[in-house]
Amino acid sequence: MERVSTGIPGMDDLLQGGFLQGSSILVAGGAGSGKTIFSTQYIYNGAAEYNDPGIYITLEEGTTNIWWNMKSFHWNIAKMQQENLIKIYRVGMFNPKEFALQFDEEIGKIKDMVNEMGAKRLVIDSTTAFGMFMGSDADIRYNLFKLITEMKKLNCTTLLLSETGGKRDEFSRFGVEEFVVDGVLALYFFPPVRSVFVKKMRGTDHDKRIHPFEISGDGVSVNPTEQILWESLNK
Repeated sequence: MERVSTGIPGMDDLLQGGFLQGSSILVAGGAGSGKTIFSTQYIYNGAAEYNDPGIYITLEEGTTNIWWNMKSFHWNIAKMQQENLIKIYRVGMFNPKEFALQFDEEIGKIKDMVNEMGAKRLVIDSTTAFGMFMGSDADIRYNLFKLITEMKKLNCTTLLLSETGGKRDEFSRFGVEEFVVDGVLALYFFPPVRSVFVKKMRGTDHDKRIHPFEISGDGVSVNPTEQILWESLNK
């Protein structure tokens, strides 16, 4: 099975070389844990190092803010955009009364962009915002499954961000997201230490330990040789 590099130094070592092509991965963590940086680096390095076109889809933050976040790491975003290798797209606010119709329309727009670019990588930021427009956990689960299924048809490897309270045993906001995805990465930040835990990764003999990572001027880098004890993380 083909693998897609994460674009994060040290991370592929935990995943037998990367994500399975076409898989869906939940990236969960509390505020400041590094979810946005991790996912933008996945998109940027995919374009810059592997020539994989990628789309960053945001439901909350403006496209300008995402662009600024990328540029702060001295990544040549403008060049990637000019070469049609990166696109940042903001989904309009859903009307809860017309959610089903608007949701199908947005999926259609995303599919059109993927086909136009030949995109291989997607980021959905975030499932938390997405779930706020739905009335029940069952609706969230159904619509996330529907979205993921459509992305699989396009053979896109997709990261879905989820905000948590930051506790060590929290892996999603609504408690259902981790059951519809192929993999779950938990990011933690208990100052001064940042760490990552691969909780689940279908089709992969993934590392079962918790590893430290750093955020520098170049972005995220994981230390695959060091580990952090589970007991050291706050409950």
